Amino acid sequence: MKPSLPEAMAARRVARGAAVAGALLGCTGVAAGAFGAHALRTRLSPDMLGVFETAARYQLLHALALYGAAWVTLQWPGRWAAAGVALLCSGIVLFSGSLYLLVLTGEHWLGAVTPLGGSLLMLGWLALALAPLRGAS
Repeated sequence: MKPSLPEAMAARRVARGAAVAGALLGCTGVAAGAFGAHALRTRLSPDMLGVFETAARYQLLHALALYGAAWVTLQWPGRWAAAGVALLCSGIVLFSGSLYLLVLTGEHWLGAVTPLGGSLLMLGWLALALAPLRGAS
């Protein structure tokens, strides 16, 4: 079933937002990785540097995933694709952001936020898996 014109326009907005978010998160992920590799290498313990690198790696991986989510949104527009984009964006911010802040501030309570971000990332992937099954085509 073909999406209506308003649904197609909404899908294009979501896809455009996913692509922009993916590009910006990719850019800042590269910057974070370089910052960790150069500015933090001598200032952090190997364990904390590893945490920072994990944050950058997940950010970069999921920034690329947002480009895939943009394509999914255009192929199978609907609430599942839009939810996948929103969940991935939120998951990146909470997962990577909490790890960056934990390392930079030493506030270990932020580690409790990280699993929530990881759960949102997993839910985002599941929503994107449902998009072809439930969305318009």
